[in-house]
Amino acid sequence: MKVIGILGSPRRDGNTEILLDRALAGAASVGAETKKIVLSESAISGCIECNDCFETGVCSIVDDMDHIYEELERADRIIIASPMFFMGLSSQVKAVIDRCQCYWALQYVLKKDFPRPEGSLPRYGMFIGTGGTKGLKLFDGAILTLKYFFDAIAATPRDELYVLVRGVDDKGEVKSRDGALRSAFDSSKKLAELN
Repeated sequence: MKVIGILGSPRRDGNTEILLDRALAGAASVGAETKKIVLSESAISGCIECNDCFETGVCSIVDDMDHIYEELERADRIIIASPMFFMGLSSQVKAVIDRCQCYWALQYVLKKDFPRPEGSLPRYGMFIGTGGTKGLKLFDGAILTLKYFFDAIAATPRDELYVLVRGVDDKGEVKSRDGALRSAFDSSKKLAELN
């Protein structure tokens, strides 16, 4: 069982990363192999809509996304962690999602399966979202985007395990939210235990 956590926050050691670290600890507590990918340390171009992937199923841009494609294809569970920017995912996460257009093309244009090793476990996706405001619709846009992203990478979103924390703006503020920390740990533990 391999669980990857994709950190979309440009701020290191902030609320989003604290929760993601707790989530990865939860998955590791039940024996999962875990890995954290820090997008702010990667050079990832946006999709240029060249549509090369409609012919090949592969993105023609060569950059750090190549490594992330490898991790996405090997992972059994994918955790996306992002703070909210203008009611949506961070630009770092959105660049990764847009560059996964090649997987959408592979499945829906070229009619091929998502590239996974034979005998792989079912794939599931989880979301950790943080935001400074307390609005009821704070995470709606991100959740909708992730629904279609998880579909493109052949993962089932487990929204009952999503960890959505409102009203945390100051760096590290989430450390005082025992419920949020516990939820991140427990939700990813359940994620790793899914059949």
